[in-house]
This record gives sequence, C-alpha cells and structure tokens, in this order.
Amino acid sequence: MKTRRALIALLAAASLTAVVAPAESSAAAGNDNNVEWDGLFHDQGPLYDNAVEPTCTTPVKLDFRTFHTDVTRVNIKYYDTADSAFHTVPMSFDHNDATGRFDLWAGTIPASCSPKYYRFQVTDGTATAWYNMAGPSATEPTQKDFYLIPGFSTPDWAKNAVEYQVFPDRFADGDASNDVTTNEYTYLGQPTEHKAWGAPPAADSGYANSGVFFGGDLQGVDQHLSYLTQTLGVNALYLNPIFTSPTNHKYDTEDYSNVDPHLGGNAALQTLVSGVHGAGGHVVLDGVFNHTGEWSPWFDEGNQWPNVTGAYESQSSPYSSYYTFQNWPNQYSSFLDEVPSMPKLDYGQSGSAVRQAIYGIAKTWIQDYGIDGWRLDAAQYADACGNGGSDATNHQIWSEFRTAVKGVDSNALIYGEQWGNANSWTSGGQWDGATNFDGFTQPVSEWITGKDYSNNAASISASQFDSWLRDRRANYPTPALDVMSNFLSNHDITRFGTRAGGDIWKTYLAQIFQLTYIGIPTIYYGDEYGMQGGTDPDNRRTFDWSQATTSNSSVALTAKLIGIRKQYSALRTGSFLTLGTDDATGMYAYGRMDASHRVAVVLNNDSTSHSYTVPAYQLSVTDGSTMTDALSGTKYTVSGGNVTVTVPGHYGAILVQ
Repeated sequence: MKTRRALIALLAAASLTAVVAPAESSAAAGNDNNVEWDGLFHDQGPLYDNAVEPTCTTPVKLDFRTFHTDVTRVNIKYYDTADSAFHTVPMSFDHNDATGRFDLWAGTIPASCSPKYYRFQVTDGTATAWYNMAGPSATEPTQKDFYLIPGFSTPDWAKNAVEYQVFPDRFADGDASNDVTTNEYTYLGQPTEHKAWGAPPAADSGYANSGVFFGGDLQGVDQHLSYLTQTLGVNALYLNPIFTSPTNHKYDTEDYSNVDPHLGGNAALQTLVSGVHGAGGHVVLDGVFNHTGEWSPWFDEGNQWPNVTGAYESQSSPYSSYYTFQNWPNQYSSFLDEVPSMPKLDYGQSGSAVRQAIYGIAKTWIQDYGIDGWRLDAAQYADACGNGGSDATNHQIWSEFRTAVKGVDSNALIYGEQWGNANSWTSGGQWDGATNFDGFTQPVSEWITGKDYSNNAASISASQFDSWLRDRRANYPTPALDVMSNFLSNHDITRFGTRAGGDIWKTYLAQIFQLTYIGIPTIYYGDEYGMQGGTDPDNRRTFDWSQATTSNSSVALTAKLIGIRKQYSALRTGSFLTLGTDDATGMYAYGRMDASHRVAVVLNNDSTSHSYTVPAYQLSVTDGSTMTDALSGTKYTVSGGNVTVTVPGHYGAILVQ
C-alpha cells in the first residue's frame, strides 16, 4: 500500500510525454474494398445525435464516423413501427474531425411520432460492414439497434445527479426520543429490540432481524446534510421506505399517508426535503406498491385499525378487491407468494380502486411534500388477480402511473427495481430508468473483486467486462441509460467492501469507474469509506461517523470524483467509446466525449502498476494537445495520436482535454 501511495505522489509531481506511433489500423486505408472497423463509431450522445429526446415534429440528424477516405458509402437503415417496414436514408460526407483522421457522414431520419430502430450500412466498394449498438459486424444484425423514441424524455436533473442511498434506521439518530425501544411492541410473534449504535445488526436470541432498531431517523439525515451535500457533494437523496411500518426495513407498508413516527413523521420529511432542495438537490422515495404489510388498514390482519374493516377481517370489507384470496382469509397472494406478512395488491382493471389509490398516493407526496421521484420496489411483479407481473397488465399499470406522476411534475424521476433486462419498461411510456444490477453492479463486482454481488466466486477479464457493458447498454435508449441507477452495493446484496476482501484499493478502482460511467452513480451509505457487510441484515450496519471526513482517503477520493463528474458534462451525458483492454495486465481504457471535453479514463485492475498507451486520436484529440489527469494533476502531451500513462495498482487516471 505504501508503494502505491508513493507512486501516486510521484505521478502527481511528474509530467510524462508519450511519443508512440499509431496502430497500423488507425491509418486511413483509402477505398480498397475493405472497411476499417476501428474507425467506425456512432452512439446516441449529443455529438452524434442532434435530438436525443426528439418530439413528434423533430427530424433527427445523425452523424457516423469512419476513417478518412476509407469508405465509399454509408446508409442509415431504420425500421419504422408506423408501417412495420425498413427504410433507407443515404448519408453524405459532412466534415472531418479535428485530427483529420476521421470523416463524419450525416443523414436525417424524418420526423414522426412512431418509435424507430436504426443501424448503419457501411460500404467500401465490394465490402460491406454493419454497425449498431452491438458494434461493427460483417453481417446485417437483427437486434440491438439504436433507438429513436419520440416523446420519451427523462429529467435533466437526474442525468446530472450523484445519488446517495440512505437506510434511515442505520444512518444517524437525530432524535433519541422517537427511538423504538426493546419490547415496545410485538410483530409476527416477536418483540422489538433496540441496539446500541455500532452493534451487530443481527437480532439477539428471542428477537427477529426485522425487529432490530438502532434509532436512525430523518432528523439524523437532516443534521448531516452538510456531509452529504458539501463534504461529498452529492445532489440527490434516495431513502429506503419511510412510511409507517412495524419493521426496520419498512417494505411492509402499514400506512402510505404518514411517515413512520419513529423516523420523525411527516414534519421531519418536510424539513429534510426543504434542506435538500435548499442545497440544490432532489429527494427520491422508495415506493412499495406491489404489496402492503399485513397491518395495513386495507388488510388489517392484526386488527390494528379498530374503526376500519380490512379485507382479512371480512369478505364484505370495502377493501376486499384490493387483494387476491384463494381461500379467504388465510390463503392469499403475497410478495413472491413467499411472504404472508406482505399481501400482494390486486390492481384489477384500469380505473380500479387500487389503481386510483396508489396513483393518488404517488401524486400526493410530490404535490404536498415536494419529493422529486419514486424508486419502485418489486415493480415488475405488480399485477392483477395474483398474477406474477411482467405482462400486459403490469405494463399498463406503470404506463398509467407515469401519466399520473408526470401529470403533476414532468420532472419527477421514476425508476423501477429490476435485476435483469428492464427494456420492456424503459423504452418510453413507463419508467425513466431502472436499478442497474445486470448492466453495472454485477459486471463491476466480477471484474474487480472476482465475486458476484452475492459474494460467490465469479471472475471476468477486462475484455469480458467491456463486452458485458456494451451488451447491456444495447438494452436501453440513451434517455434511460443516462438515468440508470449504478450502485456497488445496496440493501439487498452483500457490501462491495466485503466482496473486495477489505482491500480499499479495489473500492478506489470501483469508485473511479462508478463516477465516470453512464448513468446515475448511486452511493449506498458507507460505501464511500468501504463499509463491509454480508447478506441481510449485515449489509445494513450502522454508519460509522468517525469515518465521515476527508481525512479518510476513500471519502476524499469519493468527494474528488464527484467534483470531477460535476465539472465535466462529458462524464454525465457524453458519448462512451471503448479505447482498449489488456487482459494480461487487467487494463481497461474508455473515452467520454461531448462538444466541450474529451476524457480518457484508464483503469488498472491489477495489484501492481502498469503503463498503458491510450489512443487519444479516437477521441479526436489532436497532436500537441495537453491532457491532464484530473486525479493526480499530471499533464500529458498527445503525440502520434497517443499518450502513455502509468497507473498504480487498483487505481485509475482520468485524462481530460
């Protein structure tokens, strides 16, 4: 560790200049019946798509890049859902890039309201290549085309957000008088247990894990806003469920109309939202709308609401249609049909009482309390008649939900919990984005730690990592990609710090990637200092406030990376271009670029330092240009189209032009 820290200091003090000849394939080959794949590029960043979020009346001008004089023709081939047919748009030469190495071809897809999907046909004499989100290919692809979805947009504030996730009971105790006490009440046959801050989160004998409380509340979050917004610099706050519930996790909602009094009640939320907004930030709540808790007045299994007759209490209850009973009262659909204490809501048909109630709840917290969006728990499972979701009814529910929520705040963020491919929900009309388990959390964990997010052995190489990322990006249109929630840990999986074996340098590397990749970096409380934790409940330890200072090197790096991300829009909404991988050394380089900046990120996933030659010309950075490592301050001069940088083990460089 001392060696690597010494090397960082050495790099910060030195300026390296690289003179390296470009790779053979980077030279323009001319029209020779051979398409040079290394020169081909397009994505739906603002450099290559002049209308990433078009309206029905917006013609979309697309640019496509090739090596200079390498090809004779480029066409856009797009599929229009309006007529279920393919159409071809010939592209014409538009301009050269700054280096003169590349030609940019332009073509326009005419305006209309219908979704479209497009790819490029690239021809050099007798040779043809194809290009879509999967990259170049020799044969025409049949999937993973680029998206053009008129009318689909996602909130700009979310595209520019760095989000911090708080599990309220475990972050900070701002008001000890509202703490749940030991034996205060009994739930599911076991009493509550209050533990001292810092104690292990597992229940002691005679108690249940879900009934262990430490006293964290919204007042505690509010009292530490300066740490979040100033020390770290985050500008979005995502709170795990806060509505009244008998458990510490609160995924078994009892009362959607009130913040749990043990978390400070509605007044505490108002104060917190006001504070976050005052700091220029936004607040997202966890919406548990697939199921309620059994103590909900709609269900009322424990007769908690004496003036209400719940569906469990009587088949004549006004809430009987809110749930699906196979054999009333003890056999009913529940969360995954595995958790009876979480009875599943029956959304019925459009216009049903349940739908109106849930949509109303979602709107009320936006209108009356100023929250800025919803993270939808178990959203793929929401359905009618006890069905399992992911069907036409589910998509109708979330389409109606979007209409209701966006109707009161068009800038509200909606993203759903999905552990796999969320394309069906994020291609316009439902969610803005999703929890990016499959496109971020899992590959990052396997590449850096050699473990999957469940802490099982699973390792991939740098090239496999890049391939995985590209494949998953192809699942989403750019407006959704820009607001996917990218986290290293969360409340449902093992902590990254544990998967990393406590090696803080692996956390450094993961942080550098997280803060320079496409999507919303979402920091699960404590990940910024490498908090460890196994499976639930160990992944929900209390926050160690002795670490919450920039004297902690990991916290300092997090704050620095957040500042860098805020400074360069290319890291938030710019194009993403792979610059190279080296499986032998564990090196991975990629570029982010927009009209303002070109950024090359170089990651070293090995325990020792390695040098890597970055093809800066791929980012149209001209020879003689200076690229500065935003982490170390080291300056590099581009020569022969390249720069060479030495990166410490499990660390990175962020070269900015």
